[in-house]
Amino acid sequence: MEELTAELDFKIRFSEVDSMNVVWHGSYALYFEDAREAFGKKFDFDYLLIFKNGYYAPLVDLEFHYRKPIVYGMRPKIKITYHYTDAAKIIFDYEIRDTADDSLIATGTSTQVFMDKDYQLVLYNPPFYEAWKQKWLLK
Repeated sequence: MEELTAELDFKIRFSEVDSMNVVWHGSYALYFEDAREAFGKKFDFDYLLIFKNGYYAPLVDLEFHYRKPIVYGMRPKIKITYHYTDAAKIIFDYEIRDTADDSLIATGTSTQVFMDKDYQLVLYNPPFYEAWKQKWLLK
């Protein structure tokens, strides 16, 4: 099975740091979201595809594991990896690294499920998701 990954370099803005010059922990959720958008663009799997097919994909789990702080002026990169599962879920793993020395800053995982337009949980893989998996030889 091919590993599907995308990477994104990003810049720390002054508005993202606190009085200690450290990135506020809530910004990590935004960095993960930016990585999901980069993945979607690279692999034709964005939120509009999900929506156009009659579904939503809300986050139901979001984990962060901090290794070292991000401070103003750093230029980290985030790597996102699709985690294959047979379940009707979208799971990603994340890794944020400092581009100056490639040291590990943080890791994490996110899990999304499918809901129909009536906000009901979908327990099966929607047809468009199965087709996407087939396209990328994930099944």
